[in-house]
Amino acid sequence: MEISVLLLLAVLTGLLLLLARGHPKAKGRLPPGPRPLPFLGNLLQMDRRGLLRSFLRLREKYGDVFMVYLGQRPVVMLCGTDAIREALLDQAEDFSGRAPIAVVDEFFQGYGVVFANGDRWKTLRRFSLATMKDFGMGKRSIEERIQEEAQSLVEEIRKTQGALLDPTFFFHAITANIICSIIFGERFAYKDPQFLRLLDLFYQSFALVSSFSSQVFELFPGFLKHFPGAHRQICKKLQEINAFIGRSVEKHRDTLDPNAPRDFIDTYLLRMDKEQSNPDSEFHHRNLIFTGLSLFFAGTETTSTTLRYGFLLLLKHPQVTEKIHKEIDQVIGPHRLPALDDRARMPYTDAVIHEIQRFSDLLPISLPHVVTKDTYFRGYLLPKGINVFPILSSALHDTRYFEKPDGFHPEHFLDASGALKKNDAFIPFSLGKRICLGEGIARMELFLFFTTILQHFSVSCPVAPEDIDLTPRECGVGKLPPNYQLRFLPR
Repeated sequence: MEISVLLLLAVLTGLLLLLARGHPKAKGRLPPGPRPLPFLGNLLQMDRRGLLRSFLRLREKYGDVFMVYLGQRPVVMLCGTDAIREALLDQAEDFSGRAPIAVVDEFFQGYGVVFANGDRWKTLRRFSLATMKDFGMGKRSIEERIQEEAQSLVEEIRKTQGALLDPTFFFHAITANIICSIIFGERFAYKDPQFLRLLDLFYQSFALVSSFSSQVFELFPGFLKHFPGAHRQICKKLQEINAFIGRSVEKHRDTLDPNAPRDFIDTYLLRMDKEQSNPDSEFHHRNLIFTGLSLFFAGTETTSTTLRYGFLLLLKHPQVTEKIHKEIDQVIGPHRLPALDDRARMPYTDAVIHEIQRFSDLLPISLPHVVTKDTYFRGYLLPKGINVFPILSSALHDTRYFEKPDGFHPEHFLDASGALKKNDAFIPFSLGKRICLGEGIARMELFLFFTTILQHFSVSCPVAPEDIDLTPRECGVGKLPPNYQLRFLPR
């Protein structure tokens, strides 16, 4: 009993000392925000439904630029189209750093193109962009690969004979095969056991990274890392994917022809060989593995999740599907392969795809940034190294740019004459120097996959449109649609 009393007194004394010291300090004239508690930060202001709701609620009180303490870490929040564009475009260099995502930080440790900073990031990004272009990004060859993959999917769907199914696997497989063809120089059969395992690892990892437990981990990583949790599960799954990439790298090394690089890995290995005498080179095995993982993960999960959201929205809005079918019949017809050139003559379909991306809001709080030097922004002085969250969801639901921000309304992207119109708040791929590397591929995939599937099939499900629930299954770093089933019915 006496020991319990002494422990209680010790804890109370410690708390009093922390309160006496005040909250963590960050130099500079910082944006406003709720006063943090020692160690806990702004935990009391956090909504139990997740970080996004917490940040949007605080915005109502503190405006478009405010500060929150995630545990002891000060983070600046940017909300609204104008604030995000000013930071990521007008002051692009100052906001070009990448802050860690706590739940995967100990795994990546700043390696690979997505989580690198400084010269490492610039070198890897420049190389990745150039190499992906060489192997088809933005060129006709990648269009042909997507068309071929779409046709393979159509044949696979035909085999289902209109049975009720979960489309998750199909959408994972087609998007994974496109990025695999660029990185590994090959595609996989849909029933390949190794391929099926990889797709499952991606799906589970993205769900865990976006889970509520990972959001809690973001607040207290230094403490929670010592306990079991999502961070350990994610690490284990990503290690398995890295082992696959490592084995592929070994095979590439054994069959490498310096005069005929086949894919991203070959090109990287040749660059490694060229710079092997440079002790400071960023072209080493670890960066290859983690860059391969980053491109593989992003190229698979983001587009496939958008497709899943998209077909759920088409089930809920059958009148939209009817209009797409009509436009496909008028422009493409029933037999010819859809092509990227068709997009300019299919403004309604293009607008629907834009609206699917806006509504699905796939990375609502974006990947975090860090300012690279002391930076003046909107009257505040943000110190070098402070983390910044551009809340992309606040732009994609900006009431000044979208008439019905909380509804599904393709007319957001159509002018009075029915032509596609640009909207500055449409930033699903983020902006600036950290804009998604695969934006071009993703836009091509979404158009060609949607049009090819809908050219051949209509979709239905047992649930009435008005009863279809769009509530996301997870909403953290990523937003995942609820699980659902549908039928692909031949047209």
